[in-house]
Amino acid sequence: MQLLLTLGQTGVFSGGVMNLITRTGIVVKVTLLGLVLFSLLSWAIILYKGMVLRRAYSHSQAFLEVFRRSNRFSEVATICVQLKASPLVGVFQSGHIELNHQMRGGGNPSSKPTVRSLESLSRALSRAATVEQTRLERRVSFLATTASVTPFVGLFGTVWGIMNAFEAIGAIGSANLATVAPGIAEALIATATGLFAAIPAAVFYNFYTSRIRVLTAMMDDFALEFLNIVERNFT
Repeated sequence: MQLLLTLGQTGVFSGGVMNLITRTGIVVKVTLLGLVLFSLLSWAIILYKGMVLRRAYSHSQAFLEVFRRSNRFSEVATICVQLKASPLVGVFQSGHIELNHQMRGGGNPSSKPTVRSLESLSRALSRAATVEQTRLERRVSFLATTASVTPFVGLFGTVWGIMNAFEAIGAIGSANLATVAPGIAEALIATATGLFAAIPAAVFYNFYTSRIRVLTAMMDDFALEFLNIVERNFT
């Protein structure tokens, strides 16, 4: 704290943060630009995935309610378009297509429709669940990259600022605060920007990963429920 107060007294922080940034060297400016781009992309993904996952969960709850209330799969299929944000819809549609294919391809049309292979149906449901999980996870990995990379990018700016401070000491031959203040200011602003980019990315990456795990568990439970219904009614 004393260091910051002293830097302020030397005029390094006069004019605000933007004035401080304009006084930094080209290397630190490029570093700060990279960190700002990381931060902007991260916030865009945070806002986008927040809406996507919230919609996916609410649509999944509504889909499960309709699915458990309906007596026929054809009734459930009619509401899939309205609830397409739910990953359960993709799993159901894949299972429904496979079920219809198996029942059309076998046996006497006048006899009770039967499913030929529950294993094939299970594989179709698993494939669809994997596709839906991949869709939910899309772009979330960028948050993990931002959380792990930007502190080191900020650290690079910090080291560069300290190097400039030592270079100023060597050039002037004096170690007073006015000499080292610009380099220290560069180091501080690079560190702060790196943390500003990394912390929200890390928090939301963990939060969204937990939400995706919930939706993945819902898909697994739904696939088992779908198989149980098919086994009771079509075998």
